[in-house]
Amino acid sequence: MRSSNRILFVVLISLAAAGEVSAQQLVNAYPNLTFSEPVFLTNCADGTNRVFVVQQGGVIKVFQNDSTAAATSTFLNVTSKLSATSGEQGLLGLAFHPNYIQNGYFFVDYTAPSPLRTVVARYKVLANNPNATDPASEFKIIEIPQPYTNHNGGMLAFGPDGYLYIGMGDGGSEGDPQNNGQSRTTLLGKILRIDVNDTTATTHYVIPADNPYASGSSGFRKEIWAYGFRNPWRFSFDLLAPSLWVGDVGQTLIEEVDIVEGGANYGWNIMEGSQCYNPPTGCNTTGLTLPVKTYPHTLGNAVVGGYVYHGHRRPGFRGAYIYGDYGTGRIWLFRLQGGQVIADSQIVQAPSPVSSFGLDEYQELYVVSYLGANAPIYRFAGAPYPASAIPAAPIVLEQNFPNPFNPSTSIRYVIPTRASVSVEVYDLSGRLVARLVDARQEKGPHSIAWNGTDYRGNPVSSGVYLYRLTAGGETVSKKMVLLR
Repeated sequence: MRSSNRILFVVLISLAAAGEVSAQQLVNAYPNLTFSEPVFLTNCADGTNRVFVVQQGGVIKVFQNDSTAAATSTFLNVTSKLSATSGEQGLLGLAFHPNYIQNGYFFVDYTAPSPLRTVVARYKVLANNPNATDPASEFKIIEIPQPYTNHNGGMLAFGPDGYLYIGMGDGGSEGDPQNNGQSRTTLLGKILRIDVNDTTATTHYVIPADNPYASGSSGFRKEIWAYGFRNPWRFSFDLLAPSLWVGDVGQTLIEEVDIVEGGANYGWNIMEGSQCYNPPTGCNTTGLTLPVKTYPHTLGNAVVGGYVYHGHRRPGFRGAYIYGDYGTGRIWLFRLQGGQVIADSQIVQAPSPVSSFGLDEYQELYVVSYLGANAPIYRFAGAPYPASAIPAAPIVLEQNFPNPFNPSTSIRYVIPTRASVSVEVYDLSGRLVARLVDARQEKGPHSIAWNGTDYRGNPVSSGVYLYRLTAGGETVSKKMVLLR
């Protein structure tokens, strides 16, 4: 298997869902490159079309998103800080700040020793080298003790609200012996949500005001967004919905996918997936939120959460959630409508274990193979990206900052070429509230402020608004919240 990483892997599996493409192919996305135990792939959304691959041993590699790429650069090396570089420990997560273009900040999740703990830390890219990090810039955001060496979680992602979400496993061992999944006085077995744009005297983050336990009156941890997880190894946001999709790794029988909402309880260790676990029968399911999708261990043994697809290579996939299984390499697709699964099928069999999925700047999906020191990265077959045929970089619209805001907020964006640009604000009924930009602009980053007034200069009321960027025939929009 290792010697064949340069070969085009073709695995065809018929789709059962009507209306989907009849067969799929996985190909080596970068035939001249291999990686050492990669666990994640992402982009920094700065218009440069670069790819970042996280290796469990402590190194992040960066390179141009080009199928002919033959070399990578080391973006970050934290090998000396890790408790271990195998099993469920190591360098596990990476997320770029929504305002990365301006501040150069990114965040990593790794396990550290003595005592064993999860560390979420911020780093800063070098001002004179976009492919390298200032090694002295580490700023530890939060450290969480780990009682065992497994179920460390590791996923980081910024939500559409601009806050950092952190996936924490239940602490490990088997069956959650410390009952961390259901205890809201611990950060283990949770999805956490924190504001890393501000600090306090005792912490390097603040609690968003609308977190479920932000008041502290209950005695529960204020960082908790949702609870009842065993090991939410990978999760993602569908920004068009918007919604948070989590793949939570099961115990002995069932793997599950959840759509997560603030304050909800996803059942572990009362339930494993849709079945009782503790006790094995007759468990009390009151107040528990059941998965939107499960599969038994006859099909796989460790779910790997993926993404709702919004790319272009595979039009038949658009709007569907694509995810997989580490143990068997199976990759599935399903669709929801009105909360019900309306299409559900296996679409391909990866030729090696799947550790993660990832997106490039074009929202194309990649499959991260966990195959020792010579692991390839796969993609679904479609038009390749050779150096001679890379399409124009997409426009980039960042999350406004601050968000929520009062009285004003900054909206930043990048256009790849000189173009006619408009930036407009709409209310949720689709009514135009304000036009902030209507001009021809040069390529590169731009910024505009909105002070919460309409086109007549009158203050608008509190609420959720859409801001929309149009440039070069492309349009992208996001949500922001005004709190008077």
